[in-house]
Amino acid sequence: MTTPDAVARARPIELVVFDVDGVLTDGKLWAIPTGGDDRSSETVAEIKGFSAHDGIGFGLARRAGLKIGIITKRTTESVARRMRDLRVDYVYQGVDRKFEALREIWASSGCGEVQTCCMGDDIVDLPMINRSGLAAAPANARPELLKAAHFVAAHAGGDGAARDLIEFILKSKGIWERVLRQYLAAPDSDYAAAAVGVAAAEEIQQ
Repeated sequence: MTTPDAVARARPIELVVFDVDGVLTDGKLWAIPTGGDDRSSETVAEIKGFSAHDGIGFGLARRAGLKIGIITKRTTESVARRMRDLRVDYVYQGVDRKFEALREIWASSGCGEVQTCCMGDDIVDLPMINRSGLAAAPANARPELLKAAHFVAAHAGGDGAARDLIEFILKSKGIWERVLRQYLAAPDSDYAAAAVGVAAAEEIQQ
């Protein structure tokens, strides 16, 4: 679902910022005990599931020259690891006031409201959604987010919503086919770990 001006709003986008829980994941938080001699010293790992479709979407966005960021209220190593693997440009965890983090990203990236798209699913995301040139939400977002969004993905969070958004932006810009060809020519460079492996192999060959 898009508003009549969504395509026009998508054309100048250079920066795409996502919430994590409920957008890049399905919103469920899995708490796994990881040991300890007694209950008071037991530690817990928070596990999240990410969509491989979204991961490829991030690779497509990078080939198009888009910057990617995440701003999330929670702090977990699983998010840090996934964002490192996908070479996300701006990673903000443990953020209560998301618009303040967005302003920091603007200062670093040189982008402003018109060049920014934000995707969120719950009311804590409204301050950054309402200040973005293209406001987006996954299909499972709360009613307040669906009302504020210019673009609502066909898929739910954690099930390809971010990929829906990236493809919409690239198609609105008229560069989808070119970016797709670039991605298919070099898909292995999509992940940081893969890129390191390729570089090491080339060094050994030399």
